[in-house]
Amino acid sequence: MQRDVKRLIENCNQQQIELLVESSKKDFCNAFREYVRQDIQDNLEKSMVYSCHMREECQSRFTDFLEKNAGLIGQGDVSQDVIVKHQSELLGLAEEAPYKKCDKCFLEVNALFRKQIRLMRALRIYSSEKDQHEDLSCLSEKYMVNNVLGPLSNQQRLQILKSMATKTQTFSQLSELTGLKGGNLLFHLQKLTETDMILQRHERGDYMITEKGYSVLMALSELNCILSRKNIS
Repeated sequence: MQRDVKRLIENCNQQQIELLVESSKKDFCNAFREYVRQDIQDNLEKSMVYSCHMREECQSRFTDFLEKNAGLIGQGDVSQDVIVKHQSELLGLAEEAPYKKCDKCFLEVNALFRKQIRLMRALRIYSSEKDQHEDLSCLSEKYMVNNVLGPLSNQQRLQILKSMATKTQTFSQLSELTGLKGGNLLFHLQKLTETDMILQRHERGDYMITEKGYSVLMALSELNCILSRKNIS
């Protein structure tokens, strides 16, 4: 009997601890969510093109989109489907952009969107893949060669991925960009699709970059900057 009572007390204490941790987590998430909302306002105000007559309208739409995504931070768990849906919405907004200078604003919005996703990962409320320890033991040579280095070891495939950083691309647009036709272009698109770098929004629809593809692209950009600085020095 005493053992049963002791076990019951221990179980209750453990539940209380779990509730406390969960409560604290929600408090932290709410605090971060408010910070992110302020960050949205500050960054959009500073980075958007001042001379554009659509600045006020676009800033309002961008704010609504980013605040909706920031609202996910207050949730206990964020599914990958929701993130992909929001990513698709952002690309949809980019498709409506009428001017070349719109790219500058969309790059900033995309950067804020990615920052929110990184924060969700840090808070352990979102993960697109199983969490891995940040050491070399989790670096799979076979995976990296087959799913990252291999697909991007071709200049035209890297060009394709780069072109989707801020907007979707149609097959004909990619054909004009790369100079590839028909089956040749399809071969390269399949390489990127099979390794989850890009996806086709629906059958015969536009192609868009995935979160994995964007992360790899940003990592390559950062690496390029580091190597460029070393060459200069």
